[in-house]
Order: sequence, then structure tokens, then C-alpha cells
Amino acid sequence: MGLTLAERIRGCLLGGACGDALGAPVEFLSTPQIVARFGSKGITGFEPDNGPLGAVTDDTQMTMFTVEGLIRARVRQELEGVADWPAVAHHAYLRWLSTQLHPHTARPSIDGLDGWLIEDARLWSQRAPGTTCLVALKSATTLGAPAENDSKGCGTVMRDAPWGLAFPDDPDTAFRLAFEAARTTHGHPSAHYASGAIAAIVSRLCAGLDLRDAVERTITGNLRHANGVEVAAALVMALQFAGQPGWRSSLLELGGGWVAEEALAIAVLCALSAEAPRQALIAAVNHDGDSDSTGAICGNLLGAALGADAFPAEWIAQLEMRDLLETLARDLADSLMPGFDARAFEVRYPGW
Repeated sequence: MGLTLAERIRGCLLGGACGDALGAPVEFLSTPQIVARFGSKGITGFEPDNGPLGAVTDDTQMTMFTVEGLIRARVRQELEGVADWPAVAHHAYLRWLSTQLHPHTARPSIDGLDGWLIEDARLWSQRAPGTTCLVALKSATTLGAPAENDSKGCGTVMRDAPWGLAFPDDPDTAFRLAFEAARTTHGHPSAHYASGAIAAIVSRLCAGLDLRDAVERTITGNLRHANGVEVAAALVMALQFAGQPGWRSSLLELGGGWVAEEALAIAVLCALSAEAPRQALIAAVNHDGDSDSTGAICGNLLGAALGADAFPAEWIAQLEMRDLLETLARDLADSLMPGFDARAFEVRYPGW
């Protein structure tokens, strides 16, 4: 029996957080430094870093605000008959920005800020937030307006898997809306296409496709434009390396994952090649590069494909803010059900 959509949503969010937490302690370390600190196998389980065991980074923080924005857009769509989904997501990222503009030791008053998610003091911790996102959001004057920079950093693709969860039977819409939402913080086309790609891949996974098929269909169906060539080429390379002897050494050829197309390609390679999700996440974080982001994306993909039970139970149990992730997963799934009662959601998820 196949997984339900609710199980895929939960798996995607918890899996992404597992990869994020696993990679966080080694995000800024080279492979020799990782080996020197953790041994020849590298980091293989949660280790204390910037917070409690299982602590997540800005990747999971922004992913949670993405989910909140999607639910709020769904509420608006249901109640008003129309919603600018990327603009509502942009507003969610501005709420995340509010949590990052204060010392993590002193949570400020949040009078006037809306919704329930921002009320949780744990989200006010600063976990190495990406400079591009911070600068772009600080500069924003109009919801949904494109950012004025040329960045293709992975700060888009690491937060955008939930778009595929929200449109599980419509990868083209998932692609388009994630693409537009990525433009609010990053200006380079590859950042936009990578965000659209992960959304389309996750949408196809939710429809029951296996990961390789989902990636191949996304390449041929969504990355044909000239501006999508970098993302398409990176994914093609990942598919070529996947499952081959010595595939781990191929990670170096894909890059470090600091930019969007590299991060997505590394995650795809590890997800397709490792013998189990645990080993896939370990491979995705033990390299010279943006380990927490590549781990998070790999976890998003495997979680959407296989569900949360595919990951080690002790990792799930140790996740920081697991309760928030569980609530968001449940609420997103409920918002996608026929007969969704938007009025009942409106207090916690106002439609803006």
C-alpha cells in the first residue's frame, strides 16, 4: 500500500530537518577537518553544535515559514477566491526576518506580528542565516517583488520543497510558484530554476513516481528554457553518477553545494546512490561544502518518497522543534483535504 499524502508531507519535513541537523556541525568544515574531528567515517549522527542536540539551522526555519505561508495562501484562496501565493510566501519570509534581527539571547516583544508560528521563542535563535536572504528581505518594499541581486545561492532551494507538497498532483504549478517565490530573495535564474525543480520533483514524488523518474521528468518537462540549462546539466550529471562505483568521489565534480544547482544535484546523487536513507544523509553532509543544506534537501526528497519512518527513530526523536514540524505537517495536509474549513484555520493562519 502506498503512502498517503499526509505521510509524505510529514516525511519531507522531518527528513529535511534530520539532514539539516546532521550537517549543521560540519557546514563550514573541509573534509580533512571533518575527519580530524569525527574520524574516518566523518559525522554519522547528531552532534552538539549551535544549540541542543538535533538543533536545526536557518534552512529548517525558513522551510517552516514556507509551509506556514502555503497554508495561509490556501486559506486566502478558499475565503477570497484568489491568492498571490509567492507574495504570501514573501510575507512569511519577512516574519522569519523579524526573528533574525534580534540577539538570540533576548527575544523581543512581538506585538503586532501575526500568526502562531512566530510566537514560538525557539524560532528566534540565529543559526547562521544566509546573507543574501537577510539583505534581500531587509530591502523589500513590495510583497512578491523580485530581489535586486545576482545571487544563485542555495538559500532558495533549501526552503522550497514544500511547494511540491502543496501541489501534489500539479508539478507545473508547483514549479511556477516556487520559481516566482525564489525571485523574492535571489536574482540569478539558476536559483529560480533550482527552486522550481525541487518543487516539481517533490510534487511528482507525492504522485507516486520514484525519485529517478521524478528527476528525469522534471528535466525534460520543466528545465527546457535556456536559463534552466545550469540546473538541468547539474541534475543530468547527478543521474549519470548515481549508483556507479565510486559515486561518492563524484560529489567533488558536482561542486560544494553553496549555489542552488549544486546543492540540488548533490542531494539527488546521494538519495539515489546510498543503500538507505541514513547512509544517504551521511553522504550528503560529509563533503567540502554547504553540508546542512545538501543534507536538508536530500532529506526532503527521501522523506517525500519514503515517509518519516525511513529515517532513524532516534534522529526523529532528537529533532529540535519536532513538535512545530509535526504541527505544520498535519496542518498542511489538512488544508489540502476536500472540504477544508478555512474559517477554522484563519485565526492561526490569516490569509496574508
